[in-house]
Amino acid sequence: MAEVVGIAGEQLRQFVARIERLEEEKAALAADIREVYAEAKGNGFDTKVLRQVIRLRKIDKAERQEMDAILELYLEALGMHEGAIGG
Repeated sequence: MAEVVGIAGEQLRQFVARIERLEEEKAALAADIREVYAEAKGNGFDTKVLRQVIRLRKIDKAERQEMDAILELYLEALGMHEGAIGG
């Protein structure tokens, strides 16, 4: 394989260095998030539900309402609907 030299080689090294730095930052942030979940769990919060809340907050209100309506439809089709999600 031909060796990458000159400007293209330097540019490639810069991209790799930036990506590596961002990956390190991402790992550090993931560790921080795990610590917050552990703290929440230590204070009696259900982290599984907390993760679901975080996921739902990222979704647009109209999209969330559509998902809820489809979920209700599916639960009803399966005979699992009793007026409230979780039945």
